[in-house]
Amino acid sequence: MTKLSHLNEHGEASMVDVTEKEITRREARACATVMMRPETMALIISGENPKGDVLAVARVAGIQASKRCSDLIPLCHPLSLTNVAIDFQISGDTLLIETYCALADRTGVEMEALTAASVAALTVYDMCKAVDRGIIIKEIYLLAKKGGKSGSWSRGEEE
Repeated sequence: MTKLSHLNEHGEASMVDVTEKEITRREARACATVMMRPETMALIISGENPKGDVLAVARVAGIQASKRCSDLIPLCHPLSLTNVAIDFQISGDTLLIETYCALADRTGVEMEALTAASVAALTVYDMCKAVDRGIIIKEIYLLAKKGGKSGSWSRGEEE
């Protein structure tokens, strides 16, 4: 059975010691799906949402959240991200948020990419809740990661 890396020899939660790990380029991509009424999506597309430009605010919120991941997730290491990108794809009543984080460091950026996707999705909800309280945020997951001792991984590949 695989040992969880965030448990010390006494079974207590602890931050993983990455001091001796090699600094390498690390990247991660994640996504979140947000579903809403067609009328709500039309407001986002037209830029006529009462609270302003939903996607611009969600992009900035996601970038900001990725940089503050260690403040939110107790055992995450504080990281100096060198690139964060957030893109949106609209299909009918569904908004797909895709995030990308990169850096050169001793630990990966999966949590930062997932945090960016989560907070961007929550921001969409916050910006649109006055017109659509039935928005559904779902399917927040890692798409791929590169770098580090474990190498590359992509969703759908054999593990």
